Amino acid sequence: MPKPYEELLDKVLIDSDTLQARIAELGREISGDYAGVGDMILAGILKGSTLFLADLMRHVTVPHEIDFMDVAAYGAGSRESDGHVRILMDLHADIEGRHVLIIEDIIDSGHTLAHVLRILSAREPASPKVCTLLDKAERREVPISLAYVGFQIPNVFVFGYGLDLDEYYRNLPFIGIAKT
Repeated sequence: MPKPYEELLDKVLIDSDTLQARIAELGREISGDYAGVGDMILAGILKGSTLFLADLMRHVTVPHEIDFMDVAAYGAGSRESDGHVRILMDLHADIEGRHVLIIEDIIDSGHTLAHVLRILSAREPASPKVCTLLDKAERREVPISLAYVGFQIPNVFVFGYGLDLDEYYRNLPFIGIAKT
């Protein structure tokens, strides 16, 4: 039985109002950058990006399709990647010649995203780019080019707003730091 989140929360890192304001800004920026490009796909990486993608796409005013990939890089119950990336569900859409914006919840070491980018780039999209809500740059082990970043965060374990703690608490409207 999961504990109440309050018992696991050290402190709120990013509150709901701050999240929503930044997501609206990102949506405006993406809309401006992709105006007139035509065929665009927002590709959410499950499960963590679901809330971010849902809120972001409301602010993206250019026509776009959505699709999803499910990628596993964390062992069960782990707070760190086990180093082995598995594609559990692939995109359904053909992305050749299309503008693909990968939507991620958080980037830390970069290994998972680098693997996804290699796979998708081989399919020859017009422009594979990345939008992440959270960037934990100090943990980066693989260089990754990020087109859009919501927030830079320190090297702490976070949960809420799509990010889980042992598969729970994704529904929280804020991003919190877990107690160590």
